[in-house]
Amino acid sequence: MQKHKLTLYIFIALVLGVIAGYLYNVYVINAINLNLNAAETSIKRIDNQLTGLRDSTTTAYKQLKTQRSAQVIIGKENDSLREDKLQGFSILSYIFLRLIKMIIAPLVFTTLVVGVAKVEDIKSVGRIGGKTLLWFLVATLISLLLGMLLVNLFQPGKVMHLAMPQGNVTTGIEQTALSLKGFTDHVFPQSFTEAMANNQILQIVIFAILFGIGTAAIGEKGKVVIKAMEAIARVILKITGYVMMFAPVAVFGAIAAIVARQGLGILKTYSIFIAEFYLSLIILWLIIVSAGFVVLKKRVFTLVNQIKDSMLIAFGTSTSEAAYPKVMLELERFGCNNKIVSFVLPLGYSFNLDGGMMYMTFASLFIAQAYGIHLSLLQQLTMLLTLMLTSKGVAGVPRAALVVVAATLSQFNIPEAGFALIIGIDPLLDMGRSATNVLGNAVATAVVSKWENELRD
Repeated sequence: MQKHKLTLYIFIALVLGVIAGYLYNVYVINAINLNLNAAETSIKRIDNQLTGLRDSTTTAYKQLKTQRSAQVIIGKENDSLREDKLQGFSILSYIFLRLIKMIIAPLVFTTLVVGVAKVEDIKSVGRIGGKTLLWFLVATLISLLLGMLLVNLFQPGKVMHLAMPQGNVTTGIEQTALSLKGFTDHVFPQSFTEAMANNQILQIVIFAILFGIGTAAIGEKGKVVIKAMEAIARVILKITGYVMMFAPVAVFGAIAAIVARQGLGILKTYSIFIAEFYLSLIILWLIIVSAGFVVLKKRVFTLVNQIKDSMLIAFGTSTSEAAYPKVMLELERFGCNNKIVSFVLPLGYSFNLDGGMMYMTFASLFIAQAYGIHLSLLQQLTMLLTLMLTSKGVAGVPRAALVVVAATLSQFNIPEAGFALIIGIDPLLDMGRSATNVLGNAVATAVVSKWENELRD
């Protein structure tokens, strides 16, 4: 009964958030948005005039530069004012996400140590890890291929007919390092405390696996460590229950802030792109559930029903991390052995972000289509493989997928300015892909549990 109540409260919070955000946008934020739009229009007009002036020493050129600087200042001031006005809403989700982040690192570490230590046999750890990574690799490849296939089928960017941008317009998003060293730094910790403090899940996973193997290797003395870790994990899960009571409030704040900032008009402007992306997500959901059905049979539908609250939390807060503790609880209630859950789920949050994977190819090719840039099949497959490699270890936090896309676009001569097309609606898209990440990881964990004969009826 309590689970159904939480689902109802989250759904009510979503609806109330949209209503509150719309009213706030109309009566409070609208004037600020008009000033922002006016400043952006002026900047574009001035940029067009500047491109027509070849001599940068003329008085006219200097005046235009001065006018442009003034408009940029106006834009920044209004953007800052808008964020100040939205703090009342955004602070609600901010508090919730901070509480979740407080839980995740110690929860991942303690549960994974227990999971690995209880396996006791290093060969078993390798076997489970191999099955897990095989599923993740196939799921990632399917998600990327599906995004590439559907964006070519729907052609959402073709209707925009944008001219190539003048000059080098930046996105404001820091690009990820694509080097082998950059990837290595992201995977292997140099300090356990640093990894815990920064919530570097992949680094925590690496240390926890080694710690768990070491704990199992010392035999009887290690059982004390296992009991302690189990007790700490249970305490953290209890805290999780308290934090989840705040989830509907957080969802309300997050949705209200998005709608208040952008208005409902953004849904109309990009309705085709948004509808096609969500249709693509539904197709991906069907594939994930169908793959789960092959192994779990009809129980896969029971699993989906049990994790619907977690998916709603991820959807409302635009981060799959927010749902991590609850997913862990629901998987154990579903019948998965806690040692499998503790091992597979943390890996999934670094290696198996199915929704994010599909979005990466979908968004990248959408931007290319908008500028009329034709990419051959070979180029698209190269992009797919690049995204497959560079996305590993990206945390399930808001805008994480954008960071990877930003690093990939320049390699295929796609204008960085194209980010202006998706940054505004990205929070709406992030909601869907975050919920998809939760579904993908839950099904993966249940499937590996079944493969290992560790799934209770």
